Formats: sequence, structure tokens, C-alpha cells
Amino acid sequence: MSVRGLLRVAAATLLIGTTSANAAVEIQWWHAMTGGNNDVVVRLANDFNAAQQEYKVVPTYKGSYPDTMNAGIAAFRAGNAPHIMQVFFPFNSSSTVMWINKDAFRKAGLNPDVPPKTWPEVFDAAKKLKAAGYATCGFSNAWVTWVNTEQLSAWHNVPLATKANGLDGFDTVLNFNGPLHVKHLQNLVELQKDKTYDYSGRTNTGEGRFTSGECPIFLTSSAFFGNVRGNAKFDFGNAPMPYYPDVPGAPQNSIIGGASLWVMGGKKPEEYKGVARFLAFLSETDRQVAIHKASGYLPITKAAYAKTKESGYYKEAPYLETPLLELTNKEPTENSRGLRLGNMVQLRDVWAEEYEAALSGKKSAKEALDAAVARGNQMLRQFERTISR
Repeated sequence: MSVRGLLRVAAATLLIGTTSANAAVEIQWWHAMTGGNNDVVVRLANDFNAAQQEYKVVPTYKGSYPDTMNAGIAAFRAGNAPHIMQVFFPFNSSSTVMWINKDAFRKAGLNPDVPPKTWPEVFDAAKKLKAAGYATCGFSNAWVTWVNTEQLSAWHNVPLATKANGLDGFDTVLNFNGPLHVKHLQNLVELQKDKTYDYSGRTNTGEGRFTSGECPIFLTSSAFFGNVRGNAKFDFGNAPMPYYPDVPGAPQNSIIGGASLWVMGGKKPEEYKGVARFLAFLSETDRQVAIHKASGYLPITKAAYAKTKESGYYKEAPYLETPLLELTNKEPTENSRGLRLGNMVQLRDVWAEEYEAALSGKKSAKEALDAAVARGNQMLRQFERTISR
């Protein structure tokens, strides 16, 4: 996203302006949270509004992360952007975990307290679950490219692209069409044929297949917790992402997901003062602990994590600590620090198209990943030319 002047940091305006004594200053907050996490967002706004009378935060759901970003860009260009917009990263941080239906595991004769650690173990468990009555889906995942390309690469310490996955330069080149990625996609293609694996879409719209009980193993965000707790009618848990045991050094560490709060330009000084006050409110240690416990998103400060751990809460709810243990499993490498790629939203759509071509039998796994890399590199070169002008 390269719209000049789109984003401004609110903290720099803390001492600017005064607030009208007559009415609360409205702060518009556009977000992408649904289900239980939407409830968390609304509660945060209500708690802030109840704590003081100068400002009123108004949260508005604007669709998925890409939908919210596109709506924000369009609104900025039209001169009516919100004050705060939620797009990718660290306000609500998460990582991929493997959610399991413990009741289904027991039904299939599997031990739910010792979940699969490796991909071969997942495949074997999924076949047993399918035989036990879960005929349409032994296992699945949301966010197909995040789970099966981005996280897969980091978790196995294998590059997704050159130049430290783009962090060291915009001239990065995608290279996730090597042996590990081809093997993994080919496994999914083969397992999809009898529904041991079943594709659930590009985003998180298929997550309900887990909470409904249809798919007893489901890889998606740790922030799925709120919806699992609210909708699953079975005993549940989660575990770290599986890994291929023949990859040296695996597992490495996972990479962070989630979204951040971006403050938009063009607002009045008294409005920015309210924005800054709200961001400070969100960052308070006790509030971060509460958000973590309610949503499954990670605490964004070390103090909040330490307070949660010292309270013994993870003994009661170990599934909330799983993503934190993944992120800190090993010291990050150039392959597992994260990634910085231009036109990331569009890249993910292109990669997903090629995954879908392989899963539907239109291309081999190698052909699909070769095409995903080639098409993605064309987009990266276009982005590189744009930013160098």
C-alpha cells in the first residue's frame, strides 16, 4: 500500500489541541473482527467510552483485512477516512496453531492429550478420524497460503523468497517451489481425493467446519479461540503446527500474524488527542491480559505475558500459550523472521489460485507452485518499479 500521506502516528499529537466541552469527540474505528472477536472490539470501545466523557470511539466492521484496507484507501482518497483502521499486524497478534476436537480423537481411538507432532502423524490421525465417522473432512485449514506456504517455510527454516524473505530488499525473488513445498502440496492433493484432507477456502470463512464438528483437525489462527469457545459443543484443545521430521532442524519458529491499528491522516488535533488516549488505553497491561484471555490473540507487551503466566492461567488454558511457544521456539533466522513483499494481498490471491488448480487436478503440485512463483515474481518486479520512481 503506497498512498503518500495515508498514515500518521497519533502519539506525536498528544499535546496538541483542546477538546470541546459541549460534546464528545467521535473517533471512527474501522475493523475486520467477526464473531467473538467482534464482541471484544465492541467491549473495548464501550469500556473506553464509559471511562471518560471527552471522546467516543465508534467501532465499525468493514469486512476482511483486505476489504477493510481497500475501504480505508478509498475513503482516504475521498476525504472521509476513519481515524483508526485495522490492517495487518501488531495490535492483535497471532500465529497458526492446530486445533483438535478431543471428543473426536477419543471416538477414533486416538489420545487427545498426545496430539500429532509431525505431518505424517497428522495424515495418519486424519485417516483414523475419517474411518470413525468424519467422512467429509479428516483435517483442513483456513488461510491456505499463510498456513501452507508462509508458516510452512518458517517452521521448517526454508526460504520463501531471497533477501531474507524481502526484509533485506525489494529486489527479493520468490522461491517456494522447492522439494519441501512441492511434497507438502502433493500430499494435500492426494489426501483430498478421499476427503482425508478437504480444502476450506482462501480466508477463514471455513473455520465453522471445525466448530460444527465436521473437521476434527483444523489449522488456523490462535485467534480462532473466541469462536471455538463460543460455538464448539465438544472438548477442544490445540497444538503446535506439525512438521516434516526429515527436514533438518525442524521445527524452527513460527511467524507472527494478526493486524495493527493504523492512524489516518487529515484529522483535527483534538481528534488525534483522542486517538492517542484510546491507543494508550488499549496498551494497559491489565487490558492486554483481558484481551488475550478473551480472544486468543497474543498479549502485545512482555508485561502482559508475564502477568498472565505468573497467575498460572496457562495451566488452566494451555491452548492460549501455544502460539507464544511457537514464536519463541528458536532464535529466528533469515527464513523465519517474517516477510516483506509488495502487493501481499494480491500475491496471496495468486498463490491461492495455483493451490486450487492443483487441488482440483488441473495442474500438478510442481506446475502449480512454479506458476505461483513466476506470477508472483512478475508482481514483485512491478511493485519494485513503482516504489523506485
